[in-house]
Amino acid sequence: MSTQEQSAAATTQTQSPDVVVVGAGTAGCYAAATIARADYDVVILERKTEDEAGHIACGDALKGADSFPEAIPKSKLEPAFTNTGVDHGRFEIPQEDTVLEIPIPGELAVIDRWEYGRRIIEGAEAVGVDFHYDTVVNNVTQADDGRVTGVEAIRKGEPRTYEAAVVIDAAGSLSVLQDHIDFSESTFDTNVNYSHFCSAYREIVHVDEPVEWDDALVFKPTERAAGYLWYFPRTDTEINAGLGFQMTEEPMKLVDDLKRDLENRPEFAGADVEDKLGAALPTRRPYDSAVHPGYMAVGDAAGHVNPTTGGGIAGAAYAGKYAAEAAIKGLETGDVGEKTLWEYNERVMDHFGARYAALDVYNILSTAIDVDDLMGLLAAMPGEKLAEALYSGSTSIGPKLAAESLYNSRGHWGTIWNFFQTKRRADDLLELYEAYPHHPAALEHWQERRDELMEQVYETTGADPKY
Repeated sequence: MSTQEQSAAATTQTQSPDVVVVGAGTAGCYAAATIARADYDVVILERKTEDEAGHIACGDALKGADSFPEAIPKSKLEPAFTNTGVDHGRFEIPQEDTVLEIPIPGELAVIDRWEYGRRIIEGAEAVGVDFHYDTVVNNVTQADDGRVTGVEAIRKGEPRTYEAAVVIDAAGSLSVLQDHIDFSESTFDTNVNYSHFCSAYREIVHVDEPVEWDDALVFKPTERAAGYLWYFPRTDTEINAGLGFQMTEEPMKLVDDLKRDLENRPEFAGADVEDKLGAALPTRRPYDSAVHPGYMAVGDAAGHVNPTTGGGIAGAAYAGKYAAEAAIKGLETGDVGEKTLWEYNERVMDHFGARYAALDVYNILSTAIDVDDLMGLLAAMPGEKLAEALYSGSTSIGPKLAAESLYNSRGHWGTIWNFFQTKRRADDLLELYEAYPHHPAALEHWQERRDELMEQVYETTGADPKY
């Protein structure tokens, strides 16, 4: 070791909690709070300052607002719920000069995401989680057998090493931690590409007069099928306005396109704009496996997002809980190997991962279908029947819609049939994911069957392979 390296090593501080969590978002805070409640030492490393922590780009819409893990109970979060009166989606279809309103079952809310971020941090702190802000992780340490043993970071400009039995990666989309880990001795999913993500931008817009759609989540397609605008009312005069596009497509000028649409909407005349932020988020299936000896990925870092909407708060909270409980089991037994942590994968797939993987089929379809044809079909559908078909879990989405709107949908029967066939492929995939393997050794065989089903998806939709 050179004199310079010896000097650096001598000044590097080392801390050894039981568990290190990287990222103070939903998944990270719920994971850490669950571990702290079990009386283990856990630290969250957050790259932002204490004042900025919890401030991220988000659509602010929350489905599943009625359910959060007890590690940070919902009661602590409710002050961040600014609009609990939303109950349907409002789809504006300019190509057909119409608006389609679709009821959405379950509890919905629009939140103040920054306030929510503060609340989950306070909830984690209250049960003993240690937060290290201004901390940027720049490397991951591994033992000779491949087990992750900690991370290296810069905290407030000073090098610091964190040694831990388990590292939980809650660092968000395209987490850099995964670039530093050798996964060759585990089943951790490395089939991850930037094209599996969406680029998004949003602003908080204040208007003088209440909007007439303060009880709805407003969606509007862009000229390309892979892009959409949203208007989510935090209150009747404070709107989260945003725009996103699939990274499989040519980039959109997000700021300019959103500004142009705002200028053309009379309800936003004279509006004040603040808090402009952009982000990337997964629009892909969950990772096949998000575990490696001594390491788990959670939330956006593991693709735990509804790929058709980008919604991921509730799923991230439970992913954090499940990962934490697997980590606790490893700490109790002294074994943090892949087999011990595997139950985390199973619980994610059982709770929401299988459903998200099936929904990804529709995301794939959207890349191959003509946007005008799709909008024309949606405009011909009765909203209540469309909602019933979308949320009933039935495989008969095509015939159900065709029976209700046979006359109005003439000219779109080919698209209806395509949707029906796609729904069948999605159901086949869902059934396979519901039979997710119980141990790592069975994953390869399961993946082979899944890939066969995906070939059928591509054949049915006409889409280019995504994975």
